[in-house]
Amino acid sequence: MSAARDFLPVRIAVLTVSDTRTPEDDRSGNTLVERLEGAGHTLAARAIVRDERAAIAAKLREWCANPDIDVAISTGGTGLTGRDVTVEAHRDVYEKEIDAFGTVFTIVSMNKIGTSAVQSRATAGVAEGTYLFALPGSPSACRDAWDEILAPQLDYRHRPCNFVEIFPRLSEHQRRK
Repeated sequence: MSAARDFLPVRIAVLTVSDTRTPEDDRSGNTLVERLEGAGHTLAARAIVRDERAAIAAKLREWCANPDIDVAISTGGTGLTGRDVTVEAHRDVYEKEIDAFGTVFTIVSMNKIGTSAVQSRATAGVAEGTYLFALPGSPSACRDAWDEILAPQLDYRHRPCNFVEIFPRLSEHQRRK
C-alpha cells in the first residue's frame, strides 16, 4: 500500500470561445470556474475570444508562455459548423496531442446523450509544459468533462496515474543535455 499524497492545487485558465457570450452570460465558463475552484484549484486567468482560429491560438500560446498557468481549458467551438474552429486552433498550438481524451470524452458523453456524442470534437494536448483541453460549449458538457475526466486527472492523489505527477517532465525535451 502506498503512502497517501497531499492535494496539489493546479493553476487553471478558462477560455470561452464565442461570438456572442459576455462575462455576464458565460454559463459554460462559470461552470468550469465553479468546478475547478470547488476542487481546490486556482483560477489563473479567464478570457472570452471570438470564434477566430488565430485569436484562439494566440490566447493559448500566451497562456502556454505564462509560467503561472499549468492548464488551459477552452469551452465552445468544438462542433461541426463553419465557425467551429477551436479544435484547429488548439492543434496549431499542440506539441503533442492527448489522443485518448477525445475518445474518453465521447464515452462519457454517450452515457449522457447517446449517439449525439458523435458531434463533439473535444480534444486535448500539451504545449510548452501546459495542458490544453478543448471542451464543447454547453454547461452540461463542461460538467461531464470536469467531473468524469479532468477532476480525477488534475488531482495528484488520483491513482494509478494522473496529469499532475508528470508536470515536471512535460518539457524535459527542452532542457539542455
